[in-house]
Order: sequence, then C-alpha cells, then structure tokens
Amino acid sequence: MRRDAFLRELVAAGALPDPAWRAAFAEVPRETFVPYYFVPTRTAYERRWREDPDPEARRRWLDGAYEDVPLATRRRDGELISSSSQPSLMAGMLHALDVEDGMSVLEIGTGTGWNAALLSHRLGDDRVTTVDLDPDITEPARRHLAEAGYRPVVVTGDGARGCRSRAPFDRIIATCAISSVPRAWVEQCVPGAVVLAPLATGLIRLRVADGVRAEGRFLGTPAFFVPLRGTPRQDEAPQQPAPAGRVPEEALRYDSFRFLLELAAGHQDPWDAYALWRREDRPARTRYGVTVGPDGQWAWLDDPGGPHRWPLPGAW
Repeated sequence: MRRDAFLRELVAAGALPDPAWRAAFAEVPRETFVPYYFVPTRTAYERRWREDPDPEARRRWLDGAYEDVPLATRRRDGELISSSSQPSLMAGMLHALDVEDGMSVLEIGTGTGWNAALLSHRLGDDRVTTVDLDPDITEPARRHLAEAGYRPVVVTGDGARGCRSRAPFDRIIATCAISSVPRAWVEQCVPGAVVLAPLATGLIRLRVADGVRAEGRFLGTPAFFVPLRGTPRQDEAPQQPAPAGRVPEEALRYDSFRFLLELAAGHQDPWDAYALWRREDRPARTRYGVTVGPDGQWAWLDDPGGPHRWPLPGAW
C-alpha cells in the first residue's frame, strides 16, 4: 500500500521519532485531503484528481499524494492561495510543537485539513481549532475531515485575530508565513505556551511568558509557506527585497545569508548585512531569535539585548 511505503520513507528519514505522531501519520490518509492538486509543467499546471476516468492518471494522482513534496491545491487569478505542505516538514513542526495530552491547539491556516486531522488524532477533536480566512478553503476542509472521521472546530475567519472564543491555547501553530507575530496570538495563549510559525523563510518557536511577551529562537529548518492573509496593519511599510547587485554574488548562494537578508529586510543595508554575516562566521538560523514585547517586536542574533537587532513590522 502506497501509504505504508510513504510512512516507512518518513521513518527512515528520521522525520517521525515520536510514536504518537508516527501513529497519526499512519492512520490519517493524506489522499482524502487532496482529491485534486496541481503539478507545474513547463507551460502551465497539470491537474491530478481522484475522479479522473483514466486509471493511469488516477495512479499518478495517488502516487503524487504520497510523495514527500508540497502540493498546490488552490489557485486564484494565477496566484497560489493554499497548499498541502511537505509531509516531512509538517512532521518536524508537529514534533517541535511539543504537545501533551489535554493541551488545546490553535492552527492558523487550515489548508486541506490534513494537519488539523493529525492534531485531532493526537489530541482529540475538542482540543483542536483551525482557522482560515477563505470559506472556499474551510468548507472543503470540513468535508475532508468528516470523510476521514475527524471533527475539530473549523472557523472561517481572520487568522491574524486568532480565535478568542476558543482561547486560551496551550499551543499555536501557523501553516502560513508571517512578517511579524500577531499580538492576538500571544494574548490568547496561557503562560508557558508555544507559538510556532514560519517567518523570513525560517520557523520561529516562541515561548509565551504572559499575554504580551514571548521570545524564542528559529529552528534550523528552512520553510517556505503561502503568506497569511488577514487584517492589514496601518503601521507596516512594505518590505523591499535586497538588491542582489549590492553584495558579492557568492554570498547569495548561501541559504544562511539569504535568510539574514529576509529577516533584516528594510532595516539592514545589504552590504552591512554581508559584513555582519562574514564577521559572525556565517551564522546558522538557530543563532537568530525573535522577541515580542509590549513596546514592539524585534529579531536578533545570539542575544535579545545584544547589538545585532532589527525591528519587525508592527503587529496586528
């Protein structure tokens, strides 16, 4: 069975060290949540779907559903607005979330519903809330979840605002990219909670101190997600990509340098960023962190109070 082979591949790669998550991946069928998806070709996208009348096409659909790759599931006006994330990356994020029995989890970015199903398998339906802005995403996700036998709370709403009616939460996990941490997320957490979210092509893991403060470091894993869509912030200026011509081309080949450019975009001259990167011996993602406080948010290298800090855009 393709799912069994897929599970063996993830286990062999070291992606599922926790038996509880291994059981969730074994028992929650990914194909239920991706009845169709889009595969890029040279000129367009090929649509693969469960109901294709061609048996060979259906086989390609099923095989693709169990590859360790992200799957584009919803496009609008040529833009990708939803996807099923790479399974090994999802597994790593779920392990990093460090959940325990009885905890409540808020997921920002419902997507196909597969991640919510994995959480529900681990914690129980009543402990999981998932939010997405678009009813065209949440309604199919509800159907997928029900088909697979799971019924977490699925909310159609602005994920930047969290879900106050279901708060407080022990854990918040975002499956969409942010440029700063929405304050509502921190406010809706219990002290000691964990917030895990993609930021600047990395994954930031924050420990919440109270309703206004949180701090933590980036994981070592690169991560690329569809951006969070929600409440616009009046105090956020659009970030401009760093001009490649300002720094040596050699540096741009390093993921660690591109990450620094993303993290400090708009606040660090690319040449200064290059000098810092060289001086600090090409620091890996895990040396960077983020602090959320009542007076703002900032990213930092090595030390939250050290000399190398950059403000993040104003929070929601």
